[in-house]
Amino acid sequence: MADEEKEKGDELELDGSGKKKKLIIIIAVVVILAAAGGGAFFFMGGEPEVTQAEIDAALDSGDPVEAGAEKTGASAGSALYVPMPRPFRFNVPGANQDRFVEIRVQLLVRGSDNDEAAKKHVPLIEGTLLAVFSQSNADDLATSAGKTSLKQKSLAEVQKIMMDVEGNKVVEQVLFTGFVMQ
Repeated sequence: MADEEKEKGDELELDGSGKKKKLIIIIAVVVILAAAGGGAFFFMGGEPEVTQAEIDAALDSGDPVEAGAEKTGASAGSALYVPMPRPFRFNVPGANQDRFVEIRVQLLVRGSDNDEAAKKHVPLIEGTLLAVFSQSNADDLATSAGKTSLKQKSLAEVQKIMMDVEGNKVVEQVLFTGFVMQ
C-alpha cells in the first residue's frame, strides 16, 4: 500500500511538473509571437500617405518628375535595376601618376518598358559610360564629390543618348555598386 501511494505521489509530481513545463512552453510561444507581431508592425508600418495637396504643391514647384514620381512611387512604376554585364576598367591620369579604376554599374529604371529598353541598348549605354569615365581625373575620383560628379555626368549622358534613341530618358539613376581605384 505504501508503495502504491509512493508511486501515485510520483505520478502526481510528474503531472504537476508536466503542467508547469506546458505552461512555460505556452508562455514562451506567446512571447515569441508577440515579438514577431511587434516586429512585423514596426517594419511594415510604411511611409505616411501623401495627400493630394502635397502632390499638387510639388507639381507646381516646376519639377513634376522628381516631385510626383518619388512621392507617389506607384505612378512611375516599380524600381528595377539593370546591371551592366561587366565592370568598367580603365586608366585615368593623376597629378603624380596614372591610376587604374574599376567601376561596377547598375541602372535604376522605372517600369518594365524602361527595363526592356535599357537591356536592349546595353552596348550603347556601355559605350556612353566608358566615354564619360575616360574623361575623368584620378585626383577628382579620389574624393566623394568627384564620384558624385561622375555619377551626375554619366546620368546626363545616358539620358541624352536614350532620349535620342528611345524618345524618353529611360534611366532614372546611374548607381556605382563597386568602385576600386589603384
